Amino acid sequence: MSNAAPVLREADALPQPYLLFLGDIVEPGYAKTAFGLRDWAPERCVGEFACAGAAVSTGLPPLTPAQARALGARAMVIGVANPGGRIPAAWVPSLLEALEAGLDLVGGMHALLSGIDVLRNAAVVHGRRLVDVREPPPGLPVANGRKRTGRRLLTVGTDCALGKKYTALALARAFRERGLDAAFRASGQTGILIAGAGMPMDAVVADFAAGAAELLSPDADPAHWDVIEGQGSLSHPAYAGVSLSLLHGSQPDVIVVCHEHGRERMLGHAHYPLPSIEETIGLALRLGARTNPAIRCAGVSLNTGALDDGAAQHAIADTAARLGLPVADPMRGGDAFARLVDACLS
Repeated sequence: MSNAAPVLREADALPQPYLLFLGDIVEPGYAKTAFGLRDWAPERCVGEFACAGAAVSTGLPPLTPAQARALGARAMVIGVANPGGRIPAAWVPSLLEALEAGLDLVGGMHALLSGIDVLRNAAVVHGRRLVDVREPPPGLPVANGRKRTGRRLLTVGTDCALGKKYTALALARAFRERGLDAAFRASGQTGILIAGAGMPMDAVVADFAAGAAELLSPDADPAHWDVIEGQGSLSHPAYAGVSLSLLHGSQPDVIVVCHEHGRERMLGHAHYPLPSIEETIGLALRLGARTNPAIRCAGVSLNTGALDDGAAQHAIADTAARLGLPVADPMRGGDAFARLVDACLS
């Protein structure tokens, strides 16, 4: 089986473990990199560090860079994915503190650490590395649309930051637990940090984005499953282009639609309502059929993290009855998730 072209040229040499940097954010949805590493790579996380005014926590021990270094940390990872991928000037003193304490910096922002003069100079002075994982590999092709061997599943969302990555990771793990040959394919910076390789889809020049998605999930053994992390939403006013390129290039046989129960407005674009799950399924199948006419929807991943267990089970059952499809919260598992896995593989 072929492997996707790695975006991390030295994936095995990433400086670990990590101190997670939360900046000064107040919106938990923008801390998805920190939460993703906490939940899927906890053995690589020693604590968290934030600027004054931050209102988000991963629940990990608060540490200064010097304290984290003393506990064995080798790098501070920017755990934020804010709109536009900016590194505000207010963060720079904290980033410099990490370099001075002997930590490398790992970033997944559109703004590259290596593009900030004061950080680049400080890294040289202190003998530290600046690692930017949101840089696409060179020489990406234009998509050819050729049907590839192997099986593919893509997570598709009604919005950003509501569980596409977690769903893909949980499904890939469930497939492997059933004895299948399955791989998680990362398409964003957090997934890349978890998996060690992938394709930063939202950093690829538009003409090459579908081609990048083809490289992310190459020809494979007919029994192999690639479980591909979705990005954005086909209905998002800002990020739909990334979602469509990923849908066309990955050519999924199966989609699982991801939605957060109770969310009604687009994250960061509150003047836009969320599309319904039904609308999202129909749009994804219609557009996905362009490169895979056999595409189908196996079911829905419902993020019920804000609900207690009783309310979550009621929401899952009610949504399943309305749609006539398997619905589950992968983080809760149980029979509902087993039925969703069955539907993906049927």
